[in-house]
Amino acid sequence: MTALQDTYLGLPLEFWFTGPLGIPFHIWTVTMAITGLIVGSFLNVVIHRMPIGLSVVRPGSHCPACEQPIPLRLNLPIVSWLWLRGKCARCGVKISIRYLAVEALTGSVFLLTWLRFGPATPGVAWALCLLFSGFIAATFIDFEHLIIPDEITLGGIVAGFLLSAAVPLLHGVVSVPESIRASAAGIVVGGGLVYGVLRLGKWLFGRERIAVPPEFKVTFHESGLVLPTGEVSYEDVFYRDSDAVTAQGRRIELADRCFIDQSVRLELRRTPPVLKVGDETFEATDQPWMSIETDEVVLPREAMGFGDVKFMAAIGAFLGWKAAVFSLFASAVIGSLVAVALIGLGRQKWTGRLGYGPYLALAAVLWVFAGRRILEQWLGIPPGM
Repeated sequence: MTALQDTYLGLPLEFWFTGPLGIPFHIWTVTMAITGLIVGSFLNVVIHRMPIGLSVVRPGSHCPACEQPIPLRLNLPIVSWLWLRGKCARCGVKISIRYLAVEALTGSVFLLTWLRFGPATPGVAWALCLLFSGFIAATFIDFEHLIIPDEITLGGIVAGFLLSAAVPLLHGVVSVPESIRASAAGIVVGGGLVYGVLRLGKWLFGRERIAVPPEFKVTFHESGLVLPTGEVSYEDVFYRDSDAVTAQGRRIELADRCFIDQSVRLELRRTPPVLKVGDETFEATDQPWMSIETDEVVLPREAMGFGDVKFMAAIGAFLGWKAAVFSLFASAVIGSLVAVALIGLGRQKWTGRLGYGPYLALAAVLWVFAGRRILEQWLGIPPGM
C-alpha cells in the first residue's frame, strides 16, 4: 500500500479499525464525547455546590428555586436545557446558560483531547481529560467566587502524582520511577514558583483599597469576607503575621454587640488571632460573624492567592516542571492581554474581579497542545532542554 492508502480522512487506518480493548477507535471517539457531556453535567454540580460547602453527591440534581428533583429524562446534557429553553420544568425559573456552556465545553475538550492523544497514547488522553475537568471546574468557580477549592487543588496534586505512576507517558517517559520523579519535580517547581511570586508581590505591593457602596454591608464569617467584588477567602488575604484587614466603620455589628463610628482591624495570622474594634480587643476565633457599614476596606495586597500556589503544584504534578514554568510565564501574557482588552472595552473594573486561576489553566492547556512546539520553534529552545 502507498502512504496515501494507509490513511482515511487524514487519519491512519488503525484509527478507524482498532483501539483500546479491541474496540474500533471511532466508537471510542463517540464514547469519549458522550462521557465529556456527562462529566460536564457533574461539573455543573461541583461548580454550584463545592464553593458553598454542599455535598456534590446528595441530594440529587434538583432545581435551586423550587427544590424539585430533576428526573433523568430532564437531566440529559445539553438536550434538556435546549428542550426546556433554559427554564425549570416545574417553576419556570431560568436556568443559567452556564450549565449549557460547561457541558458543551467539557464534551468538546474530551473529544479534542481524545483525537489528539488517543490514537497513540489512550492512557495519556484519559489522564488529561481528568486534568482538564479540574481546570473547567476551577475556572468557573474562580470566576464566580475568586477561590479554588482544596478539593480541586490538593486533590489534583494527589491525582497527578498517582497517575504519573500509572501512566509514565504523561511525562514522555516509559519508566515509572522517572515519571514519579518528574511529577515530584513539577509539584515542587510549580508550587515554589507561584509561592515566590506571591511573596514578592506581598513585599512589593502594600495594600488594596476596596470602595464600598453606601447600601452594602461588608460581612466577615468563619472562612472569608464578602466584599462588593465578591467573596474572598481568608487564606488568600492573610499571609504574613503583619497582614491585617482594616476599615473605618460607621456601624459595626458583632454577634452580641454593636459599635458606632469605630476603626476595625483584623489580624488572623497572630497567635491568637486578633480583632480590634476601637479600643476593644477580641480573640477573633470567638467572633464567628461581623458586618460593617463603611466606605472602604483595606486589604493586604498580593500578586496571587495561596490557592494559586496549590493549583500550580497540581499542574506540575500532571505535566512536570517545564509545563509549570511555561504556564507561569504564559499566564502572565494571557492575563495582560485580557487586561488590555477589558480596558479597551471600558471594563477596567473587571480586571480586579478576575482570579488568576483561569489564566494558569489556559496556559497549561496551551502547553499540552502546543507548548513544546512554541519552545522549540518560536523561542529556539532545543527539545531536550
